[in-house]
Amino acid sequence: MGRVSVNDLMKLRRGNGTAKAICIDAALELGRRSQAASFFIKLQVKQRKDVGDYLRSLVKDHKHEVFTELYLNRSNKINSFEIISEAGIPGTVADPRIILKRALQEDAVSLVLSHNHTSGNPRPSKADIELTNKIKEAAKYFDIKVLDLIIVSNEGYFSFVDEGIL
Repeated sequence: MGRVSVNDLMKLRRGNGTAKAICIDAALELGRRSQAASFFIKLQVKQRKDVGDYLRSLVKDHKHEVFTELYLNRSNKINSFEIISEAGIPGTVADPRIILKRALQEDAVSLVLSHNHTSGNPRPSKADIELTNKIKEAAKYFDIKVLDLIIVSNEGYFSFVDEGIL
């Protein structure tokens, strides 16, 4: 239901006008944010499963790819979450300079990178692996540690650390 557009909501049932469809869409967004908010109360990153579930709750319903970052403090608590880039359906571009600039602005000691695969298949591409290694190497110059890249989809998530890639 989270992927249904306002126009689709209007077509679902006779009598659903623009206002009612927007209200339903807003209610769905509030539900997503409420679910994500329980994680966001300075969640301390201990297990990748918790982070994977948290990220999934935030980006699984996007119809296009988004690249996100979790900024963590010295205690591995989440300072903030940000969508770094959004793109068309086939992919997104993540510029390491923008990623590291935002990490420095957020006083991050470490990062968890993430993006979604709208295809449903969370397996990484060669480009995903190359980009992650590039960001990891660049982050070393600023004493920022890249803890993981997690690819999320409707079917689950893929952790680079769990799979020994990072």
